[in-house]
Parts: sequence; structure tokens; C-alpha cells
Amino acid sequence: MSWSRRFDEPIILPNGKKLVTLKEAIAWLAKEVPKSEHTMKQVQAAARCVTEAAENNGPMMFARIGMMRAINRHRVREFDTSRKPHHWGKRKLKRDQ
Repeated sequence: MSWSRRFDEPIILPNGKKLVTLKEAIAWLAKEVPKSEHTMKQVQAAARCVTEAAENNGPMMFARIGMMRAINRHRVREFDTSRKPHHWGKRKLKRDQ
């Protein structure tokens, strides 16, 4: 395949720009990610998945997921405790009512 393969949906960057092709994605990784962060797991995985998708017809979804993880590599994942609790285990059988 080639580096001109397109993502199913463009990847939107925090500054509003879009990454449409694998070539744009790998160029963004090389240019925008600081050299000191090139050894981070998320950046390495994204580069590997994008290269695999371009050169060996690998899955585009893996390339997209890898890019999203590299873009959000400094964002802390938060657990939202404000969600309503689940009803699991609260239902009773008809015979027990």
C-alpha cells in the first residue's frame, strides 16, 4: 500500500487541524512531538502502527488509535464518579416478590 491511505475519519488535533492521511500523521509525529518524547511508549506505538498500516497494509484502526494515544499522551485519565449507579443485582425474580 502507500502512505497516501486515508483514515476513515480525520484525526482532529488540539489546535483544530486535521490529519487525513498516514503521511500527515507520521509527519506530525516527527515534527510536533519533541525529540525528548520520541522514546515514550505512546509515541513509539503510534509510529509503529502508522508505519505498519502504510507499508504492510496493516489495520487503519490501530493506526488511528495509536495516533489518538500519542496526541493525548499527557492527558490524565479521570474517572467520573458523578454518574448514576447501576441497577445490577437489584432486580428480583417474580417468584420472590
